[in-house]
Amino acid sequence: MNSHHDHQTATPIKRSIAPIYAVSFLIAILMAIASSAGLLYRGSIYPTGELLRAFVPNDVVNLIVGLPVLLGSMWLAWRGKLVGYLCWPGALFFVFYNYFIYTFAAPLNWAFLFYLALAMLSIYSLISLVVSIDAKAVHQRLKGAVPERFASGVLVGFGLLFFLRVMGVIGNALANGTLIPETELATNVSDFLIAPAWVIGGVLLWQREEFGYVAGLGLLFQASMLFVALVIFLLLQPLLTAAPFSVVDVVVVFLMGLICFVPFALYLRGVVAKQA
Repeated sequence: MNSHHDHQTATPIKRSIAPIYAVSFLIAILMAIASSAGLLYRGSIYPTGELLRAFVPNDVVNLIVGLPVLLGSMWLAWRGKLVGYLCWPGALFFVFYNYFIYTFAAPLNWAFLFYLALAMLSIYSLISLVVSIDAKAVHQRLKGAVPERFASGVLVGFGLLFFLRVMGVIGNALANGTLIPETELATNVSDFLIAPAWVIGGVLLWQREEFGYVAGLGLLFQASMLFVALVIFLLLQPLLTAAPFSVVDVVVVFLMGLICFVPFALYLRGVVAKQA
């Protein structure tokens, strides 16, 4: 008991985060229910071929990637590990990104309420958790121990790349008068929302601002998990639906993911070293 108390007093938390643990557990339960229902009742929840191709493999990804990264981050935080507190917001950001797409593209059925609740609860928990972290303490512990410039460069680069890609897709559709499929539009809107977070977090880390150190690992974690999830999605999609398999897409996403994994691994090593 004393050991656990010592861990807690050494962690950079300014206030009780018991409510955030409770809400995060609720998020995990809702994710398990929503994803399992999507797989078991796919015909009624996803009534079109486009929705089936987009969301059935993603339900599997949520179960094998989204749930473990959320629960794993929470477990590390409960043990008083700095890496857990800094990765937990990234896991919540991953959940928000995914279920914002569902909320934007899914039909108005009973499952929609789960998606809306997951998107709202994850962004609420993310904000509550971040403001509960003592940014000054994290800054003092990590300054010079993590690859600030490398990590910030990758975050800003990917943020700008995603933003420009979204602008290109929307601009092309407007110029040609074509409709963007609803699932593709939802993904682009989610990309549009997360891109500024990557850029702002990267800029703050480059400037060695306190909040940059709080956000850096979580943003790299979220971005890395998105690439992992997308590779798994592309591998599962032709197995679970009628979608064709694209080797080129898998290779491109994997290579982009590697660019993100390297600064994440280096940042993670620095955080773990400082925790020790």
